[in-house]
Amino acid sequence: MRYWDWFGDGSLVVGVLGLACCVVETEAASLGRAECPAPAAGDTVALVVAGTVTDAVAPVVAASVAAHPGASVVAFGACASAGGPYWDSPVVTKGVDQLVAVDAYVPGCPPTPAALDAVLGAIARG
Repeated sequence: MRYWDWFGDGSLVVGVLGLACCVVETEAASLGRAECPAPAAGDTVALVVAGTVTDAVAPVVAASVAAHPGASVVAFGACASAGGPYWDSPVVTKGVDQLVAVDAYVPGCPPTPAALDAVLGAIARG
């Protein structure tokens, strides 16, 4: 997982679990932002799940979230939110909220980088 100091002031560390095409939009949103090491205790953290969660990667996603207690979880895109166009596949989880608690949903296929900025700004403000 890659981490960014999203606002450049240490107020929010963002980790992205890039699983499919929506990760391209998260990469676009992160342009010009400083990459940083894994968050330390006490940091405000948001984990963005971007893309299709399949049964094969579901345990990795759940473990990644569990490794960041107190982090806000963002379901980025239609696939992470509800399975997207693959909702009827027997190997697709019908949204990351089937595995972990989700704090914010960013709809779209794909959502825009600006939509991610808006949600992360709201998380940073509390």
